Amino acid sequence: MTFRVLVVEDDPVAADAHALYVSRVPGFEVAATAHSRAAALRALEEDGPVDLILLDLYLPDGNGLELLRSLRAAGHAEDVFAVTSARDLAVIREGVSLGVVQHVLKPFTFRTLSDRLLRYADFRTTAEERGEAVSQDEVDRALSVLRAAPASSALPKGLSAPTLGRVTARLRAAAEEGLTASEAATALGVNRITARRYLEHLVATGHADRHQRYGQVGRPEHHYRWRGGGRPRPGTAPEGC
Repeated sequence: MTFRVLVVEDDPVAADAHALYVSRVPGFEVAATAHSRAAALRALEEDGPVDLILLDLYLPDGNGLELLRSLRAAGHAEDVFAVTSARDLAVIREGVSLGVVQHVLKPFTFRTLSDRLLRYADFRTTAEERGEAVSQDEVDRALSVLRAAPASSALPKGLSAPTLGRVTARLRAAAEEGLTASEAATALGVNRITARRYLEHLVATGHADRHQRYGQVGRPEHHYRWRGGGRPRPGTAPEGC
């Protein structure tokens, strides 16, 4: 699944940076970039539907929340990440009332936006796969994926963002089948220990599950599955570290 994103930002330099960030996250693509409220409306008309709007709240021809209010009145249901330097909780509250699913404070790093986009992808994928929650716990778990804050904005020593992006993309592509560290290493051209470090990092940050897969012979291997691609079946819960 690929999520189309409209970037709405009045500063052209910031808009280019935000669009670049979005394009670097596996599973996301930039549908269009707009520098004003009017340009955003044109983009939605001319470039087709989008899944998510990255919305600056201060635009030269109107407040971003005013744009969002008009979109809702016109029947647009796109999800929105509000991007702002404002710390006013009243503004944040108003955004929530209009369906803003995340507030991202400027200035932010690629890691900050990437973490929130990946959590959003997890939430959307889980919601569309399962269709209907069977309990309050399941509703709470789904929302916690979307709302939970990242544990840390820095990668552990020895890990790089580009390689993490490649491992993430490969694991997401594997979906329900998942990967072992050996399979990831072969696919990415790295050694098994390196692949396992990145996979374990995804487990530690809540993006992947780890459990054991038993083969024909030898010891069982750790098996990793992207959380957006489904949870382990009953009886195959992740093993402890």
